[in-house]
Amino acid sequence: KAKNLPFWGMALDEQSRCYHYHSENDIVALKCQNCQKYYACYHCHDSLEDHPFVATNSQESYPVMCGACQHLLSLKDYQKGYCIFCQHSFNPKCFLHYDIYFKKE
Repeated sequence: KAKNLPFWGMALDEQSRCYHYHSENDIVALKCQNCQKYYACYHCHDSLEDHPFVATNSQESYPVMCGACQHLLSLKDYQKGYCIFCQHSFNPKCFLHYDIYFKKE
């Protein structure tokens, strides 16, 4: 973690882009159910923690943080594909990792 940012990861910029994902729209940080920290991606989490990333369950109110404005988002808000607060779009390919970050219940 660097620069007192509210999210964690490797080689982070100010909007939660990391070493692994750093396109214009890679700005979400996702919460690990186990450690309760927001990470830029599961690769960063698994490299920096002593446990694997654990997907959040349906009871988690805010499993996502927008890296651009640092507002917390519900899963429903995140699924819109953009931040409801700052309107910055998210990477549409993130759905490929949906099962890593969110438990199906």
